[in-house]
Amino acid sequence: MANYYQPEIETASREQIVAWQNERLLKQVRHVWDNVPYYRKKMEEKGVTPEDIQSIDDLHKLPFLTKDDLREAYPSGLVGKPLSECVRIHSTSGTTGKRVMAFYTQHDVDLWEDCCARAIVAAGGTKEDVVHVAYGYGLFTGGAGLHGGSHKVGCLTLPMSSGNTERQLQFMCDLGSTILCCTPSYAAYLAESIEEQGLRSQIKLKAGIFGAEAWSEDMRHDIENKLGIKAYDIYGLTETSGPGVAFECSEQTGMHINEDHFIAEIIDPDTGDVLPEGSKGELVFTAITKEAFPLLRYRTKDICVLSRKKCSCGRTHVKMSKPMGRSDDMLIIRGVNVFPSQIETVLMQQGYPANYQIIVDRVNHSDTLEIMVEMAPEMFSDSLADITKQEKDLVAALKAMLGIMAKVKLVAPKSIARSEGKAVRIIDNRKI
Repeated sequence: MANYYQPEIETASREQIVAWQNERLLKQVRHVWDNVPYYRKKMEEKGVTPEDIQSIDDLHKLPFLTKDDLREAYPSGLVGKPLSECVRIHSTSGTTGKRVMAFYTQHDVDLWEDCCARAIVAAGGTKEDVVHVAYGYGLFTGGAGLHGGSHKVGCLTLPMSSGNTERQLQFMCDLGSTILCCTPSYAAYLAESIEEQGLRSQIKLKAGIFGAEAWSEDMRHDIENKLGIKAYDIYGLTETSGPGVAFECSEQTGMHINEDHFIAEIIDPDTGDVLPEGSKGELVFTAITKEAFPLLRYRTKDICVLSRKKCSCGRTHVKMSKPMGRSDDMLIIRGVNVFPSQIETVLMQQGYPANYQIIVDRVNHSDTLEIMVEMAPEMFSDSLADITKQEKDLVAALKAMLGIMAKVKLVAPKSIARSEGKAVRIIDNRKI
C-alpha cells in the first residue's frame, strides 16, 4: 500500500505477537526494577521480583500505576534513563498544581513516530499525501506525534497547529491538503467554515485522523458527509507516548493496539481483577519498549472492550472499542483534560465556597464549559459591575489553571441545590 505499511508486524500471528511481548516484558520489568526506585518499591511492597515474571501470563502479579503515582513522582521520579539521555518531554495540563510529565529518549521518539506512521497509512496515507496537522503543538502530544508520523511516511507535512481558521483554510486550498489531523470538534468547525465560505470544491481532503476527545458515530458521519472524507479514530495518552497507541483501519470498528509496543488488559475498575476478552472494563496499558518513561500496568480510567475478531484489513493486533466513559471524574473538553479538583482548587484559592456546578455541552460540534459558582454571603453584591468584575477575575484564574476558557456565572448564596448523597458537580449534556 504505502512505504510504511509493516505487514511482518501488523499481520503477525498471535503466537509471534505473544513471543514479542514475552521477551520485551521480561526485559522491561528488569529495566524498571534496576532503574526506577519508585516502582521497585511498589513491587517490593507486593512481594514481587523480576524473577516472578516469566511471561505475559504473570503480568497480573505486578502492581498498578495510577495518575496519583505520576503526580507523587513528579517531575522525574518514574524516569528510567538519566536525563542526559532524554531528548524531549511532553506534559498534560496540571491538576491541583501538578502536571503529568512524560520523558522520551530518541529511541522512544522514533518508536512513537512509527506508531503514528502506521495510523496514517491505515487511513490511506502515502508519500504522495499532504498531511495537515491542526492538533496543538508544544507540550501537548497531538501535534508532535502526527507530525513525526507524517515525516516517517514521507508526506508533505503542514505543521499548522490549532486555531487561526482562515489560515487553515487558505493552506488547505492552496497546498491541497489530503489528510486532516485534529480534534473532531475542530474538524467539525472547519467543515462548517468551508461550507459557509463556499470552498467545498477547492478542498482535496480524503481522510481525517481525529482524537484527543470523545466523539460519537453521529459526529463522525456528519464530518464525513460535510468534508467528503473517511474519518478515522486514534487513541493515546501522554503517559504512554501520545497518539498512536491505537488507531482505526478502513473497517472503522475499533482501534488496533500496537501490541509489539503495548500490552493491553481490561480490569474490573472496583476490584482490579483482570476480565476475560469481550468484557467491558477499565483499560490498562503496559509499555514494553519505552526507555525513559516505562510505565507498567498503567490504569487509564477509560472504559472499553477488547476484541480479537478477525479484521477485514488483515491486521491481527487486538482492537479496542471507542472509550465508553471513564471510571473517574475527568472530563475531556476540546482535547484538554479537566478535573473538578482543578476547578475547586481555583475557587478555594479565590475565596469562594466549594459549591459549584460544571455544565458541559456541545454547541455546533464544539464543547462548551460553564461553571456556576455560588458566592459566599459576604461576597454577594447588588452591583452588576462588581459581579461582572468578579466573574472576569475568576475566568482568568480558571484559564490559567485549565488552559482553556470557561464561562463563569456567579449565583446567589445557597442557590445551588444540595444533595444528601454525593454532590452532583457535573452535568454533561454532550451526546457521546
